[in-house]
Amino acid sequence: MRLDRILLGTGVAMLLAGCVTTTTTDAGGLSTKIPQATKAEKKQEGARIHTELAQQYLANGDLQDALVKINKALEFDPNYVPAHTVAAVVYDHINDMPNAELHYRKAQSLGPDKGDTNNNLGWFLCDREGKTAEAMPYFQKAVADPFYQTPALAWTNAGTCLVRGKDLAGAEVDFRKAIEIDPQNGEALYQLANVLYLQNDAFRARAFIQRYDALGRSSASALKLGHDIESRLGNRDAALNYSRRLQSQFPDSEQARALDATARQ
Repeated sequence: MRLDRILLGTGVAMLLAGCVTTTTTDAGGLSTKIPQATKAEKKQEGARIHTELAQQYLANGDLQDALVKINKALEFDPNYVPAHTVAAVVYDHINDMPNAELHYRKAQSLGPDKGDTNNNLGWFLCDREGKTAEAMPYFQKAVADPFYQTPALAWTNAGTCLVRGKDLAGAEVDFRKAIEIDPQNGEALYQLANVLYLQNDAFRARAFIQRYDALGRSSASALKLGHDIESRLGNRDAALNYSRRLQSQFPDSEQARALDATARQ
């Protein structure tokens, strides 16, 4: 699963308005009210700390301790949304799809209008379950959140999902929306170039693969696509340049082997 399509935000704002207070008096006789955390806030703080620890273990590849910490977080606060998201990712890593789905759905149900929870569930359903039709409404909910900080990600995920569902025209629309928001969205640029190529529009596809290339990124898939686009346009030298870069940078890739096989025919 492309877990870079999932967001793991765990920031929590402590709401002092609901706190009880105690009063202390300094040496000068002035009284000061010091807010004290309520029981609910203490539980949420415990959940936050253990969720962040679980993320650190996850980042280090220690899935067993990550699972222990995230379960502890949920003991503190069963309704802490970031904990359910991290739990879902941990279960995803250990290929426990039923529990991964359970926690993605729980996070979404606790934050039904939040961009990240909807994007995460939508991507899981599309990428892991192949449920394009079920996934799409969640992406729409994600981009409808006016406070969602990465709507380009949701549009890119939606487009990728539509490609898998063979809706190339719909995917093109979503990738263009992603690029409109974030012109340097490399994934959307590559995917749009691919969609246009698949729709036999190599000329426009070329513009977007060149924009992707200009970002200084490189992948076997993008270089192979660049080669195919230039070949279809009859630009032999440009196609050869992509081919050489592919063979040099990714000699053991599936794409490089495919070009080798074609050249030998």
